[in-house]
Amino acid sequence: MKRKKRSILLACVLVFFLLCAYGVYSLFFDIQRIKGQEKMQELSSPDRQYTVIAYLNSGGATTNYAVLCAVKNNQTGRTRNIYWNYPCWNTDIAWLDGHTVTINGIALDVRQDTYDYRNP
Repeated sequence: MKRKKRSILLACVLVFFLLCAYGVYSLFFDIQRIKGQEKMQELSSPDRQYTVIAYLNSGGATTNYAVLCAVKNNQTGRTRNIYWNYPCWNTDIAWLDGHTVTINGIALDVRQDTYDYRNP
């Protein structure tokens, strides 16, 4: 009986630590939680299915500016962040085809890719 209680306690501790790890990741490392501040540029794909919107974000008086780019699916209206770079002040956006965009020299498939400067 004592062995069963120990394994249940161990499982509860493991679940607790996994939930804490997920919470730290989602709070500090998930770019989907970042909100755009000042809209800089908006550019639609050649087939008008997607639109990339670039934002300039300020971290306050002691940090530099960062650029956040979000892609909007014009058919469904769903928006998700695909590009986060710091320090950065400007954007150079160009569409290569209907679903591939380059942002400051980084090519991204807007259907699945993301770029975060913290994860090179």
